[in-house]
Amino acid sequence: MGPGQGARAGLGWGIQISHPILYSFRRCPYAMRARLALAVSGQPCELREVVLSHKPAALQQVSAKATVPVLIDPYGHVLKESLDIMLWALQRRDPLNWLPADDGLTDAMGLIRRCDHEFKPQLDRTKYPNRFDLADASEPRDKAGAFLADLNQRLTEAACLSGAHWGLTDAAIAPFVRQFAHTDSVWFASQAWPRLQAWLASFEGSALFQLVMVKYPPWQVGQAQTLIFTDPAL
Repeated sequence: MGPGQGARAGLGWGIQISHPILYSFRRCPYAMRARLALAVSGQPCELREVVLSHKPAALQQVSAKATVPVLIDPYGHVLKESLDIMLWALQRRDPLNWLPADDGLTDAMGLIRRCDHEFKPQLDRTKYPNRFDLADASEPRDKAGAFLADLNQRLTEAACLSGAHWGLTDAAIAPFVRQFAHTDSVWFASQAWPRLQAWLASFEGSALFQLVMVKYPPWQVGQAQTLIFTDPAL
């Protein structure tokens, strides 16, 4: 499904909600990339922080797979994929020009797909080798490293993966590189990827990263709304 074309939540036909509802988990890289785009677009959201071991029934009612992120827009449409949420937010408002123009979007989505379908499986195997019956993490780490070496090469040719400035591609990929780097920070720092390491450090030191990583208590039914990204000055 394309952005804004998700299923309709059980909110009643024609009933609007005051702000989009975002089910999220702070450390999940998929949820992180969605929050980055929402924050940059200046889209206020009602945050519902999820404990993955105790997923709320309300999340399961709007999404059978009950994974995060999930966004319910003001008209009750449900977006269940992180990239759909990113595009939905940036197509509504894109003050920093994160969305590439014309054919650039095709190229951006191609690299993001490589991250999701080539790099992410090796990241999981590197982080949790026992889950995959692996004796150690060396083989998946090396396979993941090939993708990271490619990113480092790209960053020798431009300041960011999106080109001259940070954009959709950077925001979609950085949370996963961060997760990989923290799996073995000593090993990551020892690799000959100076541009990638500097790019990641810049991301982690940014005001935007600090904003999307604010810690909130888990959401409970009946609690007052927790509104995030209400400051348009970012």
